[in-house]
Amino acid sequence: MTYGGCVPPRIPYAVRLLGALVSGVLLWLAFPTHDLWWLAPVAVALLGGVTVGVGGRRGFVLGLVAGWAFFVPVLSWSGVYVGKVPWFALATLEAVYLAAMCAVVGFVGRRLRPRWGDATYAVIPLAWVAQEMARGTTPFGGFPWARLAFSQADSPLANVAQWFGAPGVTFAVALVGTALLLAATTVRSHGRVAVASIVAAATVLVLAGLSTPEISGRRVTVAMVQGNVPRPGLDFNAERRAVLDNHVRGTELVAEQMRSADLGERLTEPLSLVVWPENSSDIDPIRNLDAAAQVQRAISAVGVPVIVGAVLQEPQPEVSNVSLLYRPGGAEPERYVKNHPVPFAEYIPYRSFFRNFSDKVDLVTKDFTQGTELGAFRIDAPSGAYWALPTICFEVAYDGLMRESVTQPGKDAGLILVQTNNATFGYTAESEQQFAISRIRAIEHGRSVAHVSTVGVSGFIGPDGSVSGKTGLFTAEQRIGSVAIRTDRTLSDTLGPWPERLAVLVLLGLCAAAVLRARRDRVNRPDSTRTTKDPVD
Repeated sequence: MTYGGCVPPRIPYAVRLLGALVSGVLLWLAFPTHDLWWLAPVAVALLGGVTVGVGGRRGFVLGLVAGWAFFVPVLSWSGVYVGKVPWFALATLEAVYLAAMCAVVGFVGRRLRPRWGDATYAVIPLAWVAQEMARGTTPFGGFPWARLAFSQADSPLANVAQWFGAPGVTFAVALVGTALLLAATTVRSHGRVAVASIVAAATVLVLAGLSTPEISGRRVTVAMVQGNVPRPGLDFNAERRAVLDNHVRGTELVAEQMRSADLGERLTEPLSLVVWPENSSDIDPIRNLDAAAQVQRAISAVGVPVIVGAVLQEPQPEVSNVSLLYRPGGAEPERYVKNHPVPFAEYIPYRSFFRNFSDKVDLVTKDFTQGTELGAFRIDAPSGAYWALPTICFEVAYDGLMRESVTQPGKDAGLILVQTNNATFGYTAESEQQFAISRIRAIEHGRSVAHVSTVGVSGFIGPDGSVSGKTGLFTAEQRIGSVAIRTDRTLSDTLGPWPERLAVLVLLGLCAAAVLRARRDRVNRPDSTRTTKDPVD
């Protein structure tokens, strides 16, 4: 017996739990470093199949199981050096959002399915977008890591980012997954519907794949220095001078490479900029004369501006995570202060309370201050000036911050810089996961990206998400590349957050309709018809 084309309602709950568990594992495998992107829509289909129509409470439990199965392994890097408690706490927090999403899917499907039929499946992609919006903004500014969109850097669906941003990619992945679910549940009873669903999923993939972003633009030459650290871990910068010296030496090697005839023949433009990663100088170069001298030594070697990722001992008692632009000539550097410090990593909210759960909070001895202004450094090049737009570490995962940076008035000719430090995560998937986010951002904003890490991975990313000059992990390497500078805005930047907001509004409408239906059912159904076997909402 079928339930309007849906998964049979009397399927054993243990089987549903197993399906939720498997869906979480499949979703994890879609992300770097497994990179099986096509498993993401399969995971969406499976999770939707076991939650649609089961009611809110059961949906919540099933979503929590799927969330744990996904977030525990995909965020395993977060506990490499701080222990299991923070890792599992973060994974559980993120899993709760997935559980809430499945509760909505279960409740809406249960109440609207009898009247709306297969149209109820629309709740699935809408709920995915809303869930990611919620966990990307709450609490403490949110943690928008491991979103469906960020598993798709090698997928045809990545191209959707140029139209509707990262939320649009998530919607497209969930839409394909929903089509697969509809096909699976109607293949026997409604063969034409199943075929149409498969055709629709294939059409979305093909059309997205054919919509390759524009990559044309004038070229400028940029260098990145990945200096490496003495050792991975939380004490990566215990030898802070060694880290600084590594980046100075790397910059001198860039200068030597620029003088080589072979490289000079392959570049159409002289070098215009050198970029160092986050934490390349944890010795305050504003206050420490030795550190300042080392930075000037690097600038003198290349003769072009150098952007340094530094930690400044200000404003007291806090510190600042900054990008500093040094120009030849010895003037005071321009700066960008990180706008979105990471809670529990760069500052500890409610420190005394959270110390009750883990003394690891005291590893953050000083809180990082929050910057209030967007960064933009004007860089002169023979082909014309352009703007270097700094983004520090996890900031690349935040839609609004990235959009605001790229769309700053008068700064359309922009090169996105992602300066990061992955030393604290060791030999894990975190570096590749972050690099995949930068690839989606390049497509979303139609801009080249220079993604540079202290320890790797680093590389140049074209406006179409293509990669060149990618480095290894925990190696000292330098990369010199010719990158495209574009000025045209993507549809995604023009629309801004409205596609995401529209999805949430439609979802709220479905939820309201489901609540009204639930009230009518309670009023119209006699008490004698209610049994203990009814699913719990």
